[in-house]
Amino acid sequence: MRRTTFAMATALLAAAACQPTENAMTTEPEPAAAAAGIAAKLARYAPTELTADLSGVPESERPVLAHLIAAGRLMDEIFLRQASVDNPAVREEIAAIGGDLKTYFGVNFGPWDRLDEMEPWYGDAPHPAGAGYYPADITKAEFEAWVSEHPEDQEAFESLHTVIRRDGDRLVAIPYSEEYREWLEPAAEHLRAAAAATANASLRRFLESRAAAFASDDYYASDMDWMDLDAPVEVTIGPYETYEDGLFAYKAAFEAFVTVDLPEQGAALARFKELLPWLERNLPIPEEHKNLDRGTDSPIRVVDEIFVGGDSKNGVQTLAFNLPNDERVREAKGSKKVLLHNVMRAKYDQILVPIAERVLASDQADAVAFDSYFAEVLHHELSHGLGPGNIVVDGRATEVRKELKELYGTLEEAKADVMGIYDILALIDRGDIPAAVRDTLEPTYVAGLFRAARFGVHEAHGQGVVSQFNYLLEKGALEIDEEGRFRANSETFPRAIESLLNEMLMLQARGDYAGTKDFLAKYGVASPELLRAIDRLSDVPVDIRPIFRQAEELEAGV
Repeated sequence: MRRTTFAMATALLAAAACQPTENAMTTEPEPAAAAAGIAAKLARYAPTELTADLSGVPESERPVLAHLIAAGRLMDEIFLRQASVDNPAVREEIAAIGGDLKTYFGVNFGPWDRLDEMEPWYGDAPHPAGAGYYPADITKAEFEAWVSEHPEDQEAFESLHTVIRRDGDRLVAIPYSEEYREWLEPAAEHLRAAAAATANASLRRFLESRAAAFASDDYYASDMDWMDLDAPVEVTIGPYETYEDGLFAYKAAFEAFVTVDLPEQGAALARFKELLPWLERNLPIPEEHKNLDRGTDSPIRVVDEIFVGGDSKNGVQTLAFNLPNDERVREAKGSKKVLLHNVMRAKYDQILVPIAERVLASDQADAVAFDSYFAEVLHHELSHGLGPGNIVVDGRATEVRKELKELYGTLEEAKADVMGIYDILALIDRGDIPAAVRDTLEPTYVAGLFRAARFGVHEAHGQGVVSQFNYLLEKGALEIDEEGRFRANSETFPRAIESLLNEMLMLQARGDYAGTKDFLAKYGVASPELLRAIDRLSDVPVDIRPIFRQAEELEAGV
């Protein structure tokens, strides 16, 4: 995503005069003015201590967790700079003020508000679409012109693992291993120390190969090892999601999830991975667009979160994820689905239930259920591994991600929402999911639309949610009663979901950038009815703000 320049204190400005940067400075805000309203903004995140069930982790493996947490903290430092090259200096300036300003900077990984369309809450510099990955003043046209005139640079410029910088009148691509060496080298040391401390061979293999990848920028082998990871400690660390790159969605952000496996809960879901080939064949698109050759290993893990770092910590907290994103790994093995159980439970209790009470029609508000919520999250993640991935456009082999560029995240997240519901309905019809789930599925989904829309209607997931809302309202699958409350129409809902999924999948199958832009222009604008309903949620937290005391205790114990 985004970032730019900010005012520094007088000493910092003097230092900047000696060491010019790519970014222009702006006026330093008065501390009192900057602090005004921050307490209210911070209150949108409910402080929540996350505690993991460590009963399945032998005492001998606790040092492994401590090293992984330490490596995860270094992902914070890298992502801080990926979000904006100016962030370290701004952090120092805000730290001198302290209080809620310091806390809110940590929530947002910068002085732009992730719940308010990346508007500045400190200073007045606009947020650059290319975040810290590109020169702040670069445009799409300049980047594309450079690649067109220097085709030998295309692979490096479009790589997931390079940053783009100016070198005089040239643009150059710098590998992550060089740009972020200061933090990647000690992170690799922690991974190797964790590998030496664990008795689990699959975990040791992944940690050693991921440590090597930090120096080589080649993550394929370690992604393959991560797919085979089978240990009480489940760790995800490295550059993955591209949402922060608002120019092209080319650049991957560093993140870390340090979690522990909940094997009994994971085993109960294992049967769904066996259904992935059937789910792919059942998609409502022509056969030639179905991805029938993709790997189906696709392990499903249910875990408790101990610590997150980097991109996974900023703003809205992740409920679950589906990785890796490398289509080569997906073609060979599929992808792993990781569900963060303690995070899901916290969000359900503190956020989803109060939302349902305020926005759903009275006859559906009580129908919201955690089991349906959990099923929706699971099938959302499964859906990221279904549908078009590698495609052919105008005779050239390419990927959906590359063709849809900055629109990819918006459409992909919405597709996963809609496909998840479509698949659950199909599995109910098949008898693989109890029919009683249907009674709670649709109300839970509608309440979830409002939960996600509050993240920002122009944020990747938020705008995709608005598109779902407007499309389903247009098709009569959602209705508004005289009190302005919403209900799902069970008679029209399945047909509308199928129609919406078909439109989204065909945009992906064609690699249709212009069509995706038109679709979002038509359906991705928040309606007055949606905005009025969101206004009724002002006393409900938008998300949680995790507190990791357990992680601190684990680190202190080593």
